[in-house]
Amino acid sequence: MATSQKRLALAIIDFLSKSLSDGTISSEDTESIEIAKSCIADTFHVNPSDQAALKDAIGDQSLLSIYGVYEKLKGKTSTAPMPGASSTKPTTNTSNPSGPTPTTPEAEELKSQGNKAMQQKDYPKAIDLYTKAITLSPTNPIYLSNRAAAYSASHKHSEACADAELATSADPKYTKAWSRLGLARFVLGNAKGSMEAYQKGIDYEGNGGSEAMKKGYKTAKAKVEEEEKEGGDEEIERAASPREAGAAGAGGGGMPDLAGLASMLGGGGGGGGGGMPDLGALMNNPMFASMAQNMMSNPDALQGLMNNPRLREMAQNFGGGGQGGGMPDISALMSDPSLREAAMNMMGGGGRGAGRGAQQ
Repeated sequence: MATSQKRLALAIIDFLSKSLSDGTISSEDTESIEIAKSCIADTFHVNPSDQAALKDAIGDQSLLSIYGVYEKLKGKTSTAPMPGASSTKPTTNTSNPSGPTPTTPEAEELKSQGNKAMQQKDYPKAIDLYTKAITLSPTNPIYLSNRAAAYSASHKHSEACADAELATSADPKYTKAWSRLGLARFVLGNAKGSMEAYQKGIDYEGNGGSEAMKKGYKTAKAKVEEEEKEGGDEEIERAASPREAGAAGAGGGGMPDLAGLASMLGGGGGGGGGGMPDLGALMNNPMFASMAQNMMSNPDALQGLMNNPRLREMAQNFGGGGQGGGMPDISALMSDPSLREAAMNMMGGGGRGAGRGAQQ
């Protein structure tokens, strides 16, 4: 999703383009405006021809209309009462023209038609009707909040969030706007902001808030706690990762790397010629593959195996070039009873008793 700066840059470019097309700016200044648009686009790395990005930036509005709402709100004094008194109706400040604008019969009719469209689940029509009502009364919190609901139903949650924020700015006492802001923020992935919006709604409702508002707050709070826990778990998992612990070698109870293991057994390089046999070929032997798997799941078993005097002697012989310096025949190794028993333990057989159990 584009940043606020990118959306604003697109909105400015759109404003300049419309100012040229509607005659606000003289045609003599066209070249200068086009240069300005190009510079803004290059600087903020936006594409003015991307209609989807522009729609995301300003929705069905324009920068001029948005600024008009701001002008109506910027001189608003602290006329909204402090939290504590419940209200679902917006307040109209007749002494302050910068507060919520009064309704007109035409705007109310458009709102009513929009409500009917909502009941019929005709959300595009509802958005259109509420937009027309907002044009007549730009800071009416009911119209803004209702359009936020229509946007949410249309899965246009960014637009819903913008309208709900405007509605709460126009009249903080209109608690439905806080509820719709909480929902929009939650769906957009801002669980903390959602929780804050629902808390504001609870504060303005008074008496502990309505059940619906408290439920929204509880859901958002649970999501925040879940995200915090997941973040903590990821840190713990990274710190305790066996792969990371094992990357440093045999320390910390991990399995030594294969090169270290070859060195331990007297190997110095590739197969034959006095060194360790090729590890890939060695692991093709099912017995050794099972032994290696067991050692990786139980590193202490390697230490136990190396305590076997016979195997330790053979390891020393390998290093000294026994049998021409190569690895002895596997079947010859297993002819030694003690080594065969050790191998069975390494393979997870647990000795003769476990071997009998596997036959069942």
